[in-house]
Amino acid sequence: MTRDLPVDPTAADDYVGSPAVRAEWDRRYTEWEQLWSGRPNGALVAEAGDLTPGRVLDVGCGEGADAVWLARQGWDVTALDVSEVALERAARHARDAGVEVRWVHAGLEEAALPPRSFDLVSAQYPALPRTPDAAAERALLDAVAPGGVLLLVHHAGMETHRPENSEFDPADYVWPSMVAALLDDAWRVEVDEQRPRVAPESGGGAHHTEDVVLRARRLR
Repeated sequence: MTRDLPVDPTAADDYVGSPAVRAEWDRRYTEWEQLWSGRPNGALVAEAGDLTPGRVLDVGCGEGADAVWLARQGWDVTALDVSEVALERAARHARDAGVEVRWVHAGLEEAALPPRSFDLVSAQYPALPRTPDAAAERALLDAVAPGGVLLLVHHAGMETHRPENSEFDPADYVWPSMVAALLDDAWRVEVDEQRPRVAPESGGGAHHTEDVVLRARRLR
């Protein structure tokens, strides 16, 4: 069961996913009046600009900048996040922009999204927990419709980064190479590269200067 949030999410909640993950991300968002820059991610703008708008899933939508940009380009947007605080901010952003977005309050694995139904699945710097059965990686791939595109972007160098504190260990999370390793002959890799990041001047992650960009199209 997923929860589609209206323009103004309410306190009533049927969230599906890890309570601990939800609480952690709600805490992070609560600590900041605005956690991210408020602008769409540069790699998304660059890679989605040549795609014909259709149905898009924005994974880990945060405060909604990507979702709003996609809606303005004519996409039918479904945006998912584990944090209710983030979704409330995203819904206000969409309302102010005059666009419609379907908000889903859930973890990716638990969201029970219709399989192979999105023309674009965009995951920009997602914090997807790694599991032995590669559940998050497979959930990303399973959401892409035939002919559709998976666009996964992350900070370069993080897979081998040593944790500096107990809050974040890169080994606990999914990185683009793990998703690329699951691609078979049903997919065509269109981009798999490291490139300079179009970095915002402010917001979380602004200090990262390089991106890893994976863009793959499902052939069947």
